[in-house]
Amino acid sequence: MTSTDAPAAIAPAPPVLAEVVRSGFTEGHHRGSLVLLAADGSVERTLGDPDAPVFPRSSNKPMQAAAILRAGLELSGERLALAAASHSGEPFHLELVAKMLAEHGLSAADLRTPPDLPLDPVAAEAYLAAGNVRERITMNCSGKHAAMLAVCVRNGWDTATYLDPAHPLQLLVGQVVAEAAGEPVAAVGTDGCGAPLMAIGLTGLARAFRSFVLAEPGSAERRVADAMRAHPEYVAGTRRPDTWLMTEVPGTLSKMGAEAVQAVALADGRALAFKIDDGSVRALGPVLARALELLGVDAPVVSRIGRAPLLGGAAEVGEIRAKF
Repeated sequence: MTSTDAPAAIAPAPPVLAEVVRSGFTEGHHRGSLVLLAADGSVERTLGDPDAPVFPRSSNKPMQAAAILRAGLELSGERLALAAASHSGEPFHLELVAKMLAEHGLSAADLRTPPDLPLDPVAAEAYLAAGNVRERITMNCSGKHAAMLAVCVRNGWDTATYLDPAHPLQLLVGQVVAEAAGEPVAAVGTDGCGAPLMAIGLTGLARAFRSFVLAEPGSAERRVADAMRAHPEYVAGTRRPDTWLMTEVPGTLSKMGAEAVQAVALADGRALAFKIDDGSVRALGPVLARALELLGVDAPVVSRIGRAPLLGGAAEVGEIRAKF
C-alpha cells in the first residue's frame, strides 16, 4: 500500500444480543442480528444487519415442506408436521418416519441423511442403552427426507439424486423460499443433512413465516403452518422450546435452525427472526424470550424459554441473558 492509499474500511462488529455472566462477572458475549415485524408486516426493530443473507438452516423447513405439497404429495397432520421437523429422535418420531417411508415403497436405506444419534440427550441415552448405533433414520431431518423421497416416487422423479440442487424438487424449493421471503435466494449451499440450503436475509425469513400464518386456508403454506401448530411435538420434541411455544401461545409458528437461527410468527402477523453469529445455541433461548417480550408476548412460557443458567459444580452461579 502506498502512502496515498486509503485504509480499507473495517465493518463494525455486530451488536451484542446476549451476555454470559458467571459469579457476577461478564465472561463473554454473543453477537448477532435480529429483526422484529409488526402485525402489518412493517419493520418494527432491527439489530445488526438483518438484510444480509444467512443460511437459515432448518428454519427453512416450512418452505421445503410447502414445496413438497406443491409438487403433489398428499400429507397432513403429524406426517406434514414431521416433513417440516428437526425431530428429537424420540420413539414416536422414528416410528412415523419408518411408516411414511413404507407407505411409498421406501425404506431407511433410501435416506441420504448422515447416520446420527437422536438429537434429544435423554432420547440419545435411552437409544444407546438399548444397544442401538447411529442410523440414517435417527438423524433429526429424516422426516423431511422421507417426504422428499415420497414426492419423488409420486412424480416419477429420480430418488437417488433427490438432494441434487438441479433436481426438480430442489428447484421448486428454491422458488418457494424466494416467493415466501419476497427476495431472491442469495446463495445455495449444503445443509448438515445433505439437502440444498437457500440463503436469504433475516427480514425475508421473518416475512416468510408471517406469510405462512396469514396464507389462505387450504394453500400449501397454510397447510404447513396449521400442521406444525397442531402437532408441535412432531416438529421438535417433548423437551424443546419450539414445542413449548407453539403449544402454549396459540397460533404461533416457530422453528429454530442450526447455528443459532430462529424464526417465529404470531397468529396476527407479528414476526421475528435472528441469528447469533457464533452459532451458539446456548444463547438462543434468552434471545428468543427477549424478542418475544418486545413483540408483546406475555405468557409463562417466555420465561421458561429464556432461562439459561450457568453451573459451578452442582450449583447455579450465573446465567446467559439477553442484552437488548
